[in-house]
Amino acid sequence: MTQDLITILPELLLALYAMAALMLAVYTSKDGLTGLLTWTTAGVMLALAVVIALREGSSTAFGGLFTEDAFGRFAKVTILVSAAAVLLISQRFMAKRGIARFEYPVLITLSVVGMMAMVSAGDLMALYMGLELQSLALYVVASIQRDSLRSTEAGLKYFVLGALSSGLLLYGASLVYGYAGTTLFSGITTAVQGDMPVGLVFGLVFMLSGLAFKISAAPFHMWTPDVYEGAPTPVTAFFATAPKVAAMALIARLTWDAFGGIPGQWAQVLAALSVVSMFVGAIAAIGQKDIKRLMAYSSIAHMGFALMGLAAGTAYGVQAMLIYMAIYVTMNIGTFAFILSLEKAGQPVTDLTSLNQFAKREPLKALAVLVLMFSLAGVPPMLGFFGKFYVLKAAVDAGMTWLAVAGVVASVIGAFYYLRVVFYMYFGTTEGDVESRTSPVEWLALIGVAAVVLLAVVNLFGLEPVALAAAQSLVG
Repeated sequence: MTQDLITILPELLLALYAMAALMLAVYTSKDGLTGLLTWTTAGVMLALAVVIALREGSSTAFGGLFTEDAFGRFAKVTILVSAAAVLLISQRFMAKRGIARFEYPVLITLSVVGMMAMVSAGDLMALYMGLELQSLALYVVASIQRDSLRSTEAGLKYFVLGALSSGLLLYGASLVYGYAGTTLFSGITTAVQGDMPVGLVFGLVFMLSGLAFKISAAPFHMWTPDVYEGAPTPVTAFFATAPKVAAMALIARLTWDAFGGIPGQWAQVLAALSVVSMFVGAIAAIGQKDIKRLMAYSSIAHMGFALMGLAAGTAYGVQAMLIYMAIYVTMNIGTFAFILSLEKAGQPVTDLTSLNQFAKREPLKALAVLVLMFSLAGVPPMLGFFGKFYVLKAAVDAGMTWLAVAGVVASVIGAFYYLRVVFYMYFGTTEGDVESRTSPVEWLALIGVAAVVLLAVVNLFGLEPVALAAAQSLVG
């Protein structure tokens, strides 16, 4: 039992912190502690990320329910760092709009605990427990702006459609349990050797469908544009980062740990999701006039590229997916730091046309956004190009050249709407009146991420060998 507790110590500490913070705020000044709680929560997350990064080896806890390995550590560090960054860049926006409630950092913390449990799940029950802990907290934060109809609508849509995806996942899990006779991933691996029952295949497909909703992969993406647009922008920034990493890591964990012996079965499903997501995201974003809806469709397309790495069914494919997700999260943090700063007459602005001739008023910020947009589009030598290069190479090496070609075509189509943002900023016909007011943290996030996107092309800041070790621990 002692060893089990040591294995899950980071999750345990974060859960205890969330409960202690909740009790402290309730019995003291409540919302008056929001600023302190936000900074403290970010600090705790960053400290835990360092602790997890320094861990070594692999172990299991509670009879295989929980797995601690290099793959899980990579995903957890990415989740913790991105969640901490989003909390910090959100503080000014939340305080100015009157929605700085003490529940926000606590709910974010609880959702992160669920994400950490997800990526280390070694059992179908543990998988579902972590997934629902994450989801329930996210349903609430989507509608945290209680006096806003759009925020309330976003939370309700996310809840209803999220319940549907959970139903699909549970039905698939019940089929897998019925045919495999166990919920442990290790037991399922043994059961799927040789001829695989059709019922088990259906179970896997239903589970992947439920998880596809969590990463907003098409055709399970219908919630994404409305929730991204309706939720407060800090919540949208969180949705676009940490939960995507957790769900993608969970798909990798499920496919390799439970069904690793039959990659040919699930690779076809992931490849289909990848193609549909890339083209739906690329084409549907073209007509968007709201930058948050544009980022929603952008996330759909990017999840398609990340799925391409997993669809390769190789260790290199897993490595490519991990690198892609780390780069994707980094770019999104910088982009949303900019979106959070936009306002007009004291009110948040997300209309694309409001960026007309923005570069004349804020040349440095405009340049940073240009770098980020080019990177999201995959233009070399920006960091985003290397993320796409890795997943495309993984697909080609696995004999899925057709998937790589589809990815290149979708990337070319998607470049249009990223470049349109740049066009408005530099070549807009009429001068917009939007202002960009940034706190020091937001300014640092925007300029810092843009600098990283440019400078990391040298060696990706050592990301490649770390991702390789993580992929080998999962696939091996």
